[in-house]
Amino acid sequence: MQKLNFPTYKVQLKNRENKPYIFDQIRKKWLLCTSEEWVRIHCLNYFIQTLGYPASWIKVENVINLYDTRKRFDLMIMDPNQGNLILVECKSPNILINQNVFDQIARYNLIVGSRYMMLTNGMNHYFCTMDYINKKYQFIKELPKYKSH
Repeated sequence: MQKLNFPTYKVQLKNRENKPYIFDQIRKKWLLCTSEEWVRIHCLNYFIQTLGYPASWIKVENVINLYDTRKRFDLMIMDPNQGNLILVECKSPNILINQNVFDQIARYNLIVGSRYMMLTNGMNHYFCTMDYINKKYQFIKELPKYKSH
C-alpha cells in the first residue's frame, strides 16, 4: 500500500483469497484494505499513538441522519465528559481535498457538533476549529494532544 504522510505505525495485514485485509483495532475486525481504509487505520493510529487519545473514545463509521438521509462519518473522538470533540473525514490518497469535501464534513458537523474537524487523504491533513457563534470554521496548524483531566 501507499506510503502516507503519517508517522510509521505497525498495522496488521493479511491476505485472504488474494485480497489484502487490515485489522481495525476499534471495531475488532478484519476489513478489506481499500485505499480509504488504509488512510482510516493510519488516522486511528495517529489519534491513539501520536496524539494519545484513549481508543475507547473513538467511534468508527457510525450512522448519522442528515436531512432525512443516512450518512456515515469516518471517525469521531468523543470525550465522555465534553461530548463530540473531533470529527474526521478520510478520503483515498487519490481524492483531492477540495471545497466539496469541506462542505461534506461541515454538513456532518451541523448534526454532531464537534469542537474540531480533520480532513485527510493520508497525504494532506487539514485541521479546523469550530466557531459556533459566527457559524464558520477556522483552520489551525494541528489538533490538540490528549490531556488527562
